[in-house]
Parts: sequence; structure tokens; C-alpha cells
Amino acid sequence: MAGRKIFLMLMETKYTWIPEIWGGVECTINRIDDQFRDQLGLCGHYDRPGDIGTFGELGLKKLRYPILWEYHQREEHALIDWTWTSQRLAEISAAGIEPIAGLVHHGSGPAFTSLLDDGFAEKLAVFAGKVAEQFPWINYYTPVNEPLTTARFSSLYGFWYPHHRSEKSFTRALINQVKGIVLSMQAIRKINPDAKLVQTEDLTRIHSTSTLTYQADYENERRWLSYDLLCGKVNRQHYFWKRLLAEGIAEKELQFFVDNPCPPDIMGFNYYVTSERFLDDDIEKYPLHLHGGNGRHVYADTEAVRAHRCVGLPVLLQEAWDRFHLPVAITECHLSCSRDEQMRWFKQTWEHCRQAKQAGIDVRAITAWALLGACDWDSLLVRNNGNYEPGVFDTRGKHIRPTALAQMLRSLAKDGDYEHPVLERQGWWQHNAQVANNNAMKPIKKILIVGRNGTLGQALMRICDHRAIDYVALSKQELDISNNDQIVQAVEHYQPWAIINASGYVRVDDAEVNSNECFAINATGPGLLAAVCQRYGIQLMTFSSDLVFDGGKKEPYHEFDDVNPLNVYGNSKAAGEKNTLTAFPESLIIRTSAFFGPWDRYNFVFQVIESLKNGRTLEVPSDVIVSPTYVPDLANASLDLLIDNEKGIWHLTNEGKMSWADFGHEIAARTGSKKDMIRSLPLDTLGWKANRPLYSVLQSEKGLKLPTLDSALVRYFEQQEV
Repeated sequence: MAGRKIFLMLMETKYTWIPEIWGGVECTINRIDDQFRDQLGLCGHYDRPGDIGTFGELGLKKLRYPILWEYHQREEHALIDWTWTSQRLAEISAAGIEPIAGLVHHGSGPAFTSLLDDGFAEKLAVFAGKVAEQFPWINYYTPVNEPLTTARFSSLYGFWYPHHRSEKSFTRALINQVKGIVLSMQAIRKINPDAKLVQTEDLTRIHSTSTLTYQADYENERRWLSYDLLCGKVNRQHYFWKRLLAEGIAEKELQFFVDNPCPPDIMGFNYYVTSERFLDDDIEKYPLHLHGGNGRHVYADTEAVRAHRCVGLPVLLQEAWDRFHLPVAITECHLSCSRDEQMRWFKQTWEHCRQAKQAGIDVRAITAWALLGACDWDSLLVRNNGNYEPGVFDTRGKHIRPTALAQMLRSLAKDGDYEHPVLERQGWWQHNAQVANNNAMKPIKKILIVGRNGTLGQALMRICDHRAIDYVALSKQELDISNNDQIVQAVEHYQPWAIINASGYVRVDDAEVNSNECFAINATGPGLLAAVCQRYGIQLMTFSSDLVFDGGKKEPYHEFDDVNPLNVYGNSKAAGEKNTLTAFPESLIIRTSAFFGPWDRYNFVFQVIESLKNGRTLEVPSDVIVSPTYVPDLANASLDLLIDNEKGIWHLTNEGKMSWADFGHEIAARTGSKKDMIRSLPLDTLGWKANRPLYSVLQSEKGLKLPTLDSALVRYFEQQEV
């Protein structure tokens, strides 16, 4: 508790020291059975040589970069082709960045070895020597990333190859990896005596109920084991000496570490919101996948943050410093969440590093991890779902797209500070979303949401509440966006940092006879908002429709396709786009399609469910193909783009397409209803006033993708409230 008090006392301190900003690419090559999966391949890095130059614009001092054993030496005695890696390392050097070379990253080595191979360490050391010979100028190395974590996931829990589940296998995998680190550094230092070891490991603390205190104590000792071995601390008096011998490790193997200490030059700590764990013997409170045990008790292992048990990074850094007194760096800082929460997590970690430095801990840097994002880490890489999470950059388009984190890093690296309205609130892991800044009198800038009573407005308000993004929302009656004076008055009164126009005339058939009203709301209003935002330096986001297209393309429409509306509504939306971008080219316009959500009655899915429930036949077009969009996904992705300060036209729909009839049949099937209640008819037989394109599927060429339609429907039926 003493360490915690010190940090609390320092909260008001003004810090002059600026941590170095390092970067890292998620580069795991892990093995599941006989299949290797390469994160750099999944994020497209091998096909984009320009990535490194983009990294150079961030102000990074060092870059954790892979020279992975599995990639370079797939056969034991084959010649290594260094061409691609040599080019990338040259680019890193030209950008003024120093590489930290990683040789094994959550892997088990190439197919000719494994973590349980008695020769693993020696084979890795041979490869390390070859790397040093090829690149003698590299000064920083991480031969094995997180050896303790890798040993647990591969040889205690069985998630990764070699898929063992025993203490004996875990212990062997750990010893082999740590010995591999020692021998690798010896081989490297024969070439480059000044080479330094940056040893990474998960920075954790285990919490528990009183019944499981003994298990938590054991794991809290174990968390330091890889470092203790490297530092030569595991002698006969060490907590783990006898335990390691009992698991089959020979005494001479342990003596090797005592005789060959290889303390890290920098202790690299990877701290995530999930790093601290809570063990609870009341397993009925938890889903089955969290259940486990140790042979003595059955218990759930869950994130400590969800049990309100975390002590936090400052305390853990103090514990590490008190134990080792070695320089430290945060070598992975990343959060898979919405953009605002990603920014809050990094900024909090940044401040904690500055506090630690002020308290006397030799902190060197903080690393923005997963610069290019990561794929399928939500399943710990055991499932090939293609679930991508963006990092500092989003790689889903033709070119990597900088997110708001990129601007944040540039500012922190240059000035040691960064401000954004979303940073005025604490992150979800702090549970209460209180004001984060120390100046309680400082006003928090808000988003102004126009059209609070509509489907989009209501959804955006909910999502902003959930994400602790401050806003004020006005109805059409409170703000008429076709009235310039009212817009100016609202802006001067609320002083928002952004405006979201969620209002709109949405009755497509009625628009054919109410064209003046439709154009006033959908075309004139957005243009006036844009002009005011341009004048006051405010970001603007507004929404458009798939009905700006005529359906002649017969394949998904992208952002740069020409518009050609078939009806009054579509013409009003196209005019709104033009008016907006003419008045304020920096505006963000989201085109979407056929949206449905769990929180209101005004959507196709609800109408189908109500008709089926009441035994009414519903007539729907069989020949109109659309890309349905789940409103919560749309609202979240739109807010991310707004925070990223994106501009221009973006297409946001869930992945997938179907006719309105097929959509209705799918809903019927999911509710256990008869499909024959949904009557499929050609569009031209339904008697609708407005012409509609027979094909208006949207797809983004810029890269941001929403989850699949199947995923959206699953969540709709889980989350529906009406």
C-alpha cells in the first residue's frame, strides 16, 4: 500500500520528463496442430513496403520488429534468404528508428523443433548467431517474447502447439525458452559485445477469494520466474528450486542459470487491461469457459478488473523495481476497444510511467503495440475467424489508415502532451467514467447530436453514454437545421467540438409528394450545418443513403462510384452530400443502407417479427438486393471515424447482402416462424410510389468493415428491447 500512496501523492505533480515512444507490430507466428499462422501476413505487412516510412512519422525511438525464426528458417539446414528483412531494417534505420529484434514471438520454433525439444535452446542460439552475423549493427534483442506466458498457453493450457496440459510440460517449455534466451545472447554478443537484452513478460498480479489465497500466492511468485532465472536468482534458497526439480528439471539445468546470469538490460513489461486476474471458487457466477482448477479446488479465472480487484500499473511497476532494480519499459500498450477507450488506455499508461519515473523508478519508454492491429486475439489465436482489431493504424483498406492514436503518439513524442475531449473521461475499466482531468472547473467539450428522437439519434446517444463520450442532443423542434440562425445560436451556446447530424426525412414514398420538406431536411440542412462548422472549426458528421445509386452496377457500390438517384429521396441525399462537401470539404459523410436495431420499432426486422407474431402476411420485394446494417455497429464505427477526424464519404454496412424477401425469411427462420407468411413479390407489383434501385449493396473501398450480417442478427435477438 505504501507504493500506492506515493503515486497518489504524485498525481498533482507536473512532470518534465517525457518517456520515449517505442512502437511494435503484432508479429506472432503461432502453431495450432500443424498449421502456422503469421500475424504480419494477416495484416498485409509483407505486401506493403511503405509501412515503415509511415511508422517513421510517429516520432518513435525504437521499434520492436520481428526477425522470426519460423519465418526465416523453415528447414533446419536450409540457406536463409534475408532479402525482405534486410530491406525493412534498412528502412527502419533510414527513419531514424532503432530496431529491437524479436526472434520467437509466442511460437514453438520451426517445424523441426518445439518448446519441449531438448535441443530447442541450442537450435535457437544458432539462429540468433546467424542474425547477428547478418545484422551486426543491431543493438537490441528480444530472443523470446513472454516465455512464461507462452509456456502457459502452449504447455499448461494446451491452446498452442505442442498442446500439452501439465505442470511438467509447462516447466520444461519455460526452462527451454529461458535457456534459449541466455544462449542466444551469448551467441549474439560474440558478434556484437554491446548487444542488449530487452526481455518482455506479462506484468500481472493474481487476486483471489480467501479460499484460493494459496493458489494466488503461488502464481504471484511464478510471475517473476523467467526474470529470476535470467538474473541467476533461482538457487537452492529460491521458492521454485525444489518445485522445478520435482517437475523433472535436473539440478545441473538450474545451476546453468546460476552460473550464466543474463539479466535484462531493460525489463520489458506488457500490461493489458486483462493482465491482472481474479480466482473465484464461486464458479456458479461464471460461464463454463472460465471454469478451471488445480486438482484441489475448482474455480473461475477471470479478469480482475471485472471484479474490481486491480491494483494497477503503478503498484506493479513498484513491485518489479523493488525486486530487480533494473531499467524498465512498457513494451506493449494496447486495448482492443473503441477508439476513445484505446486513447484513454494509452494516455493513462503514459501518465503512470511518468509517475513511476518521478517516484524513482528507471522507466525508459512506453510502446504503442499492435501498430498494424491484430487478428483473432479475441480467441487467443485458436480460431480462424478473421476478427481484426485496429491499432495505431487500420490495415483494412488499400493503404494503412492512421487512427486518432497516430496523432496522439506524434503529439506525445514531440510535446509530451495530447488533448482531446474524449480524454476528459476515465476509461471503462475505471468503472465510473468520472472526469479524468485534474482541473474540475475546466468545461468538457461535447458533441452536438441533431435529431435526438430518430433511430440514429437514439442509438448514438446510447453508444455515447456507453463509451462515456459527452454530448448534448437536440430534437428537430429544438433545432431546425434548415434555419441558419438557429444553427449559429446552438453552436455558440453549446460550443461543441463536433456536430453529428442524425436527422433526416426518411419516408421514401412520401418524399415523392413532399419534395420541398424532404430537400429542406436532407439537402439544405446539411449544407448549412457544414458552412457553420467550417466557420467555427468544428468537425461534422452526417449520414446519407444507398438510394443515391441507380442499381445499374450489379456489384457492390464503393465510395467513389458516381451517383444517379431514381427518386426524390435519393436526389435529396445526393444534393445533401454535394452541399455538405462544397461548404466544408473536411466533413465526414456516412452512406449506409437498410438499418435495423434492437432499440426501436421503426425498422424492417421489427416489422417482420410483429407481422409473424400477429399472423399477418407481409409482402416484400424479391428482386431488391440490399446490404442491411445493424445500428449499434453503425453508431460505434461512425464515432470511431469521427474521433479519427476522417473526412469525405464512407460506406458503412454489415458484411453481407440479400434481397428484402430473403432477409424476411431469415428473420422468420430465426424466430421459428413459417416462411410462407413472408410473400415474395417483384418490386413493380407492390405499388410503391418511389422507384428504387434493384441493387444497392454498399461496400467500403477505404477499408473499415462492420461485422457480418449473421453476427449482427445474432446480437439483435440477444439485445432487442422492444
